[in-house]
Amino acid sequence: MGIFNILKGDRGGQLFLAILLVAVLAVPYFSLATSPDSPFHFSIYSVTLLGKYLAFALLAIAVDLAWGYLGILSLGHGAFFALGGYAMGMYLMRQIGDRGVYGNPQLPDFMVFLNWDSLPWFWLGFDMFWFAMLMVALIPGLLALLFGWLAFRSRVTGVYLSIITQALTYALMLAFFRNEMGFGGNNGLTDFKDIIGFSLQSDNTRVALFIATALLLGLGYLACRLIVMSRLGKVAVAIRDAEDRVRFIGYRVEHVKLAIFTFSAVLAGIAGALYVPQVGIINPGEFSPINSIEIVIWVAIGGRATLYGAAAGAILVNYGKSYFTAALPEVWLFALGTLFVLVTLFLPKGIVGVLGGKRAAK
Repeated sequence: MGIFNILKGDRGGQLFLAILLVAVLAVPYFSLATSPDSPFHFSIYSVTLLGKYLAFALLAIAVDLAWGYLGILSLGHGAFFALGGYAMGMYLMRQIGDRGVYGNPQLPDFMVFLNWDSLPWFWLGFDMFWFAMLMVALIPGLLALLFGWLAFRSRVTGVYLSIITQALTYALMLAFFRNEMGFGGNNGLTDFKDIIGFSLQSDNTRVALFIATALLLGLGYLACRLIVMSRLGKVAVAIRDAEDRVRFIGYRVEHVKLAIFTFSAVLAGIAGALYVPQVGIINPGEFSPINSIEIVIWVAIGGRATLYGAAAGAILVNYGKSYFTAALPEVWLFALGTLFVLVTLFLPKGIVGVLGGKRAAK
């Protein structure tokens, strides 16, 4: 199925991908080819910030696929995001080599500080980019597969499933805070130097990371759109609306849930891997349950079961978060909470849902 067939009838998605393509072409030019004194110059700081927003947009699309189309309100996708980020962080730490504070070519600085004698077995292989990228998808995917198999097989649904997913990410947060786990404890992983041989401090590398994030966001959107249009997606929507009826018809509801939930977790892990080299750190705070709840807010504000709405919500909310933390640092949380309440009360279909309704009315 070609791209045009995937996007057929999806005007919002077409517009979203068109804007993304313009950004991929325009942002590198205005950041690298224009003078810092030019009014059209786009600073490298802004490039990194926008790249972070796009990584969040991919995470929001992953949550929307599970929540909007399958009806699984996951409050634990922050765990999959963080695991993908840690896999990337482990690769970046292995690239430091003897350039660390303690000059140990094998052990990261935090292991030297904690008197570790050798590299733990689960760090082996992370000096190779291809292996690390495999782990970025495999670790969140396997966790989601195991968790989903146990939960869906037991027919845990609704608020109970949401609570269990939240407990999962909270348990992982507590585990990763422990120094003996071998992931940097409270401080996490940071002080990264380069990625596949390119300095992370270079402007060109920053722009390249932005481009990679934008392209993978576009591919992630197309992959989710393909699933939604497929027979699997149609069955998923039916499960969302009337699970018992779908089960009585003869479909293996657990298998459908497991497939989409696992794919959603893999997307979240990829988003985490894109996030880490751009912000320069990954720590256990990313597992915090409040982060997973915030992701749901992005999706709700943008528009559930639209995909592009979820992405737009992630970008808009995080831009607002950046703005309010600078302009109104003491009340930005109240501003975010107020926005969520207003959208829930007056815009149940989200921002893009209202815009879509107005177009239909015309």
